[in-house]
Amino acid sequence: MFKKKNNSSNNSENTNFWISYADLMAGLLFVFILLIGAIMVKSAILKNTLNEKDSVLNEQNETLNEQSQTLLIKDDEITKLQNLLAQREERLKSTEENLIISNKTLKLKSDELESLNQLLLAQNSKIDNYSDHIVLLQNLTEEQNTTLTQKELDIAGYKNKIVLLSNNMTQQEDKLKLNEEKLLELLKAVENKETKYDELLLKLQAQKSKIKSLTGIKLKVIAELKSSLGDKINIDKENGSLRLASNILFDKGSANLKDGAKSELKANFIDYVDTLITNKNIAKHLDTIIIEGHTDSDGSYLYNLNLSQQRAFAVMNYLLTLDYIKEHNIKEKLVASGRSYLDTINENGIENKDASRRIEVKFRLKNEAAMYEIERVLDAD
Repeated sequence: MFKKKNNSSNNSENTNFWISYADLMAGLLFVFILLIGAIMVKSAILKNTLNEKDSVLNEQNETLNEQSQTLLIKDDEITKLQNLLAQREERLKSTEENLIISNKTLKLKSDELESLNQLLLAQNSKIDNYSDHIVLLQNLTEEQNTTLTQKELDIAGYKNKIVLLSNNMTQQEDKLKLNEEKLLELLKAVENKETKYDELLLKLQAQKSKIKSLTGIKLKVIAELKSSLGDKINIDKENGSLRLASNILFDKGSANLKDGAKSELKANFIDYVDTLITNKNIAKHLDTIIIEGHTDSDGSYLYNLNLSQQRAFAVMNYLLTLDYIKEHNIKEKLVASGRSYLDTINENGIENKDASRRIEVKFRLKNEAAMYEIERVLDAD
């Protein structure tokens, strides 16, 4: 009985041990599951945080890329502006050199005219002196004639003095012959001076005719333009310029050339300039091709001056991209300028604002300003 009791007691202890062990393992398993859950939650939170940081970094990278592209665009614009400024400085230098040459030429012509005038004055003074001498000789001759008359009366009254008077008469005749010879020499000298004076006048008339013919070249050039172009292009009758309406080339208040107007601008410009440089009667006198911007009188002078200059530069920038300019090597002949509203077009005393807003392409001949000034001076004389 005691043995059975012991066995029963041992079984009960063993059972309790395993139950306790099972409870311990269950507790450990629960703690392990809790740890795994906590780890998974922490991992999910870290993953979300990393994703948010990645999205922020991506946004910052996109912003940096956009800023980089903006900076590149601005660098290109700055480079273009620098190139444009360099071109403008080259054109200004070329214009200044042309003005210096023109001023020197005009000064030389003025000096030549001044020398001719001084020479004419000197010749006139000599002719006046010779005239005074002739008058004196004439007076002297009259006095000699009076003396001879008196001598003849004395001879008639005093026959006893015939020999003496004859001697006196012989002496007087010798003097008269000398005076006559001197008078002839003076007359010949006067005739020679008059001949030289006439030659100078003829030369001056020839020079004046030559200058007149030079100043008439522009009219001939305009006539050649009209003859070559006919009614194909609108040419100004007075100065031969090509007029293009601004509303076709630009929007109101803008200096950006319309894409749709470029083909028409190209065609008209090439037709006009081709006539100037391929016609031998025109090309040999051609100096400069000018692109001028004009506005109406709306707004201030400086605003319109800036707008007209920008439009002229826009047209010139486009024209410089044409292969035609490079093929014919006329880049150095092109200049651009703005005139604001200084040359508005008026009809019956009223400004035509649509016509005043325009681009003009015109030409300047070699020494045109000097020829105009010389012609004005000659006409005044």
